Amino acid sequence: QVQLVESGGGLVQPGGSLRLSCAASGRIFSINAMGWYRQAPGKQRELVASITSGSRFSYAAFVKGRFTISRDNANNTVYLQMTSLKPEDTAVYYCNAAISPYGSFSYTYWGQGTQVTVSS
Repeated sequence: QVQLVESGGGLVQPGGSLRLSCAASGRIFSINAMGWYRQAPGKQRELVASITSGSRFSYAAFVKGRFTISRDNANNTVYLQMTSLKPEDTAVYYCNAAISPYGSFSYTYWGQGTQVTVSS
């Protein structure tokens, strides 16, 4: 069984910063891409940022220059450093990872989500 556990969400004022963490545990042979998605009330889930096992990353246009994704392969953890937060960044943020439990097929796993609220 594979689990993704997020942490680091909370309430922050506009212009503030937060750092999200997501740790993968369980039966893991290898982890390929990892990423962060978000879903605001009444909206579809959208990709925020992703990073490959070789640390190649990509960002949604709406977070470029403000968010930074990174990963610690030794600890199966991915991070999202968020700065210059705006009220429109308010959403539940989900961690996502493509994990191969046994070295053959890769499966997509999701975390339970962590709430980020940007408000004064």
